[in-house]
Order: sequence, then C-alpha cells, then structure tokens
Amino acid sequence: MVQSINTKVDLTIDATAYTGLTDYGKILIGDKGFEFFNSRDVRKFIQIPWEEVDQVIVSVMLKGKWIPRYAIKTKRNGTYTFASKRPKDVLRAIRVYVDPANMVSSVSFFDVMKRSFKAIFSKKKKELGAT
Repeated sequence: MVQSINTKVDLTIDATAYTGLTDYGKILIGDKGFEFFNSRDVRKFIQIPWEEVDQVIVSVMLKGKWIPRYAIKTKRNGTYTFASKRPKDVLRAIRVYVDPANMVSSVSFFDVMKRSFKAIFSKKKKELGAT
C-alpha cells in the first residue's frame, strides 16, 4: 500500500489522470501536496509536493462556466493532466497552497488557430520578399 504524503486532507474527489492511457481514481489535496491514486491498480499513483509545483494550467471554456481539465506543471518531472467531477472546487483547494499568480489559463482553440494562420502568412511574406 502506498503511503500518503499529506497529514491533513482538504479535498478528496473522483478524477481522471491523462498519463498516456486514462487512469480513473481519486485526487487528494492536502497540506503537503497533490496526490492521485488509481482505483484499480495501487502501484499507479502520482504524488506532487507543493514545493515541486511550478504552474497550474487551466483549460477554460465558455467564459469560465466550464473547465474540462487542468494540468500541473512541475519543476523537474513535466506536466500532469487531470479532470475531475468538480474542477472549481479542486482549483480553489489548490489555490490555498499555490500562488494564484502561478495559476494560468491555457491558450484557447481560436488563439491556436490565429497563431497558425499568422505563422503561415508570415512565412509566405518572407518567401515572397526573399525572391
């Protein structure tokens, strides 16, 4: 059995972790860190201490009415993406331990499309100017 890093748990909620394949389990947010425990396989777990969290990236849709998923970017081990039943409650619990300046919203679909069109047209202008 895996030992929890938290001494006090603020929130426990059903969640999904997107780590290659989707893993279903529970998120525990406590005084020492963020934890995800798989409900089927006890060997699959994610424990992130609060000192290791660099940013919390939130995917916001419909002007904040719907948050489909959020990601935790760590200082050394990359980014972990999660989805849960009540994401606003999870983010409020995380905000207690992580600086709100480090909680950012991800780029929207339309911003990605706008950037790609700008990149395509800027390449064409450079090619026309070079010949």
